[in-house]
Amino acid sequence: MNVSNVGSELIKINQNPFQNVETAKPKTSFSNVLQGYLENVDNTVKQAQDLSTKVAAGEVDNIHDVMIASQKAQLALELTVTIRDKAVEAYQEMMRMQI
Repeated sequence: MNVSNVGSELIKINQNPFQNVETAKPKTSFSNVLQGYLENVDNTVKQAQDLSTKVAAGEVDNIHDVMIASQKAQLALELTVTIRDKAVEAYQEMMRMQI
């Protein structure tokens, strides 16, 4: 029995096991982080739409998964809109500053 590899692929406590984490990039810019977030939101919304379509077609038996995916997509969109509104508000505030 080989126990030397036990623990080599453990998930960290604060790490989400369902999220793809790439640690090989030493330099991340704000635009890359923002793009990655928007891609995750887009994938979440697409997954919720796919599950909703499958429910309508009668292909899904477990409605709980559909409702959870729908709520995740709704929360992700609400957070995205809130971040956008705050960014626009900050931009407008900077434009009102006098030099």
